[in-house]
Amino acid sequence: MLAFNSRFNPLVDKLSLPPVPSVAAWGRAYDGSVGPLIDLSQAVPGYPAHPEMLRLLGETASSTAYTGYGPIEGDAALRTAYGAHSAEVYGAALSAANTHITSGCNQAFVCAAMTVAGPGDTVLMTEPFYFNHQTTLAMMGIGTSFVSCKAEDGFLPEISAIEAAITEDVKALALVSPNNPTGAIYPPALLEAIFKLCRQKGIWLILDETYRDFLAEAGEKPHDLFGLDGWEETLISLYSFSKSFCIPGHRLGAITAGELVIGQVAKIMDNLQICAPRAAQGAVAMALPLLAAWREENRQKIGRRAEALKAVMQQLPDWKLDAIGAYFAFVRHPFAGVGSAEVAEKLAKRAGITCIPGVYFGSGQQNYLRFAFANADVSTIGRLTERLKNFSLS
Repeated sequence: MLAFNSRFNPLVDKLSLPPVPSVAAWGRAYDGSVGPLIDLSQAVPGYPAHPEMLRLLGETASSTAYTGYGPIEGDAALRTAYGAHSAEVYGAALSAANTHITSGCNQAFVCAAMTVAGPGDTVLMTEPFYFNHQTTLAMMGIGTSFVSCKAEDGFLPEISAIEAAITEDVKALALVSPNNPTGAIYPPALLEAIFKLCRQKGIWLILDETYRDFLAEAGEKPHDLFGLDGWEETLISLYSFSKSFCIPGHRLGAITAGELVIGQVAKIMDNLQICAPRAAQGAVAMALPLLAAWREENRQKIGRRAEALKAVMQQLPDWKLDAIGAYFAFVRHPFAGVGSAEVAEKLAKRAGITCIPGVYFGSGQQNYLRFAFANADVSTIGRLTERLKNFSLS
């Protein structure tokens, strides 16, 4: 008789189980001996949604207007509001026609990848990489190849390394900026150079900008790519409403691209989900202009948490903060030769600190842990000093 697992899709069966639940299990095994658990694992806002956001969600969720199917590309109100918002953010001629609403940014990536690549094709990624991007491609039969990013370069890729990695089977380059897991922010000049290389090579640039609302400076333009001639033939930008509006459970994301790409994505979405959650779409369409000041306060709040983590790490010479930005810090642990999963598990069970092992972001990241510092307030981050200082594997 065949082994039971041989009946499964091998492209899915070979994947590891999702990392976040595994890390959460380590946290549940912590006995509380050194204080409350400090959760630096999943990237979720460490503060609640605005009361007005909750009110709007309640209104739309209880309205029969949002109980039926909606347009595949997204409700007109949100597409229009987000198109106008994107035009303001980037200083470019963007509109509803360039916008497709999805159920979260992970789904946006699925749609973008399926639009430009198929089984046997390759998508180029940087390493460290966001694990959901890699597993998404793997289970669709799309190959991945990697450009290594080094700590000494701020975990930013070299143009020459990207060019050398673009082979005939590569259909797209997928980037995340601000980066997950490192927090590295790609300077506009680097993004433009990467875009021009992709255009020259005839491949797509899929740019995940989930954390763009948490750049260091207020009103800072992430890049000028939407102002370049022919951007529609090269660039697909992804976004999430989850972090800025503190509504990850409502699963709402967006794609910004040329109209031809939007049409291709609609074909995919019609088979994946038909339409993104409609009550959340209605609420966010109204909240987008109303809560601008509150979102700016949150950007500043996250910035203070980043500064608090920097101050902690300065007191821990054995632990190295090799990158930090937006929601994440990439921290080099002091236990040479010990795998990151072992360090993270013991850190959770003994010190009450949950974080994601670096190995989930690439086999070459065993010396690292990802701290999602946006989850914790400044005082909680301050408690890391003693816990990390007193932590040992023995």
